[in-house]
Amino acid sequence: MEQIGLYLGCNIPLKAPDIEQSIRQIFPALGIQPVDLQGASCCPAWGTAPSFDLNTWCAISSRNLTIAEAREVDVMTGCNSCFGVLSEARHFLADPERRKAVNQSLAAIGREYRGTADVYHVAHVLHRKVGLDRIRGSRKYALDGLKIAVQTGCHTLWPSDVYTVKEDNPYYPTMLKELCEATGATVPHYSRLESCCGMGGMRSTDVEKSLALFREKLVSIKEETDADLIVTTCSSCFLQFDMSQPILRERGMIDFEPIPTFYYTQLLALVMGCDPAQVAAISQIDRSAVIAEIQSEQRLIKEVA
Repeated sequence: MEQIGLYLGCNIPLKAPDIEQSIRQIFPALGIQPVDLQGASCCPAWGTAPSFDLNTWCAISSRNLTIAEAREVDVMTGCNSCFGVLSEARHFLADPERRKAVNQSLAAIGREYRGTADVYHVAHVLHRKVGLDRIRGSRKYALDGLKIAVQTGCHTLWPSDVYTVKEDNPYYPTMLKELCEATGATVPHYSRLESCCGMGGMRSTDVEKSLALFREKLVSIKEETDADLIVTTCSSCFLQFDMSQPILRERGMIDFEPIPTFYYTQLLALVMGCDPAQVAAISQIDRSAVIAEIQSEQRLIKEVA
């Protein structure tokens, strides 16, 4: 079984541990064994070291990457920001002079960055390594008839020129669409597909602007797809969709009920028959009805004798 280093970051273990459980449960069943990167730290997030000193940023990021290098595995993260930060640091460290300066810092803790570990997002591993056929074959339930609106998120898309693993076209992302279609669901296009949801730095500095931007995207989803659920592969986007829809509803800024939102590995875990209490237990929006629909008796895939 292929091994890959699991880099959890901050959001998932602290705010959405059920997403972590879904990752840990589905990947071994799909032929990928996550390996814990013991001692890993923050990536570090964009608002910290990357905003004031490139070498400090690259030293912290590269220390995380050296943990994977020591295990002789690549890195897989479920957080778009972590993917972006680690990937860009790896890009910056291709400069010999910067790598020399960073390795001088790492030498103080007995480490050296070699650049042998690549960085993948969970979606990349599922799409490129596991493959759509294996995902289809892993299903216990089929989602035919359900409509899913997808939210890829920003930091797996841009800046695309520095990523080694990426979408074919960042302005028309298709990986998450195809992963959702592999469950049997329909995934209609909507005009604000690649737009930001307003999370991250905007949410922390100007909540009102964040909510206004989010509302534009949400209304586009509702009016153009009338989706039964929203699926994302960004932990920050998941938090925005889950916590901000009720706020918009309470303020009268939307006139429809919040749309249940899932991280993709949660959806796939449910489709594979995992216990919802373990893999999809934490949300502000009530997801019980759609979970019951996903794992309903009529959706069971009958085995062919």
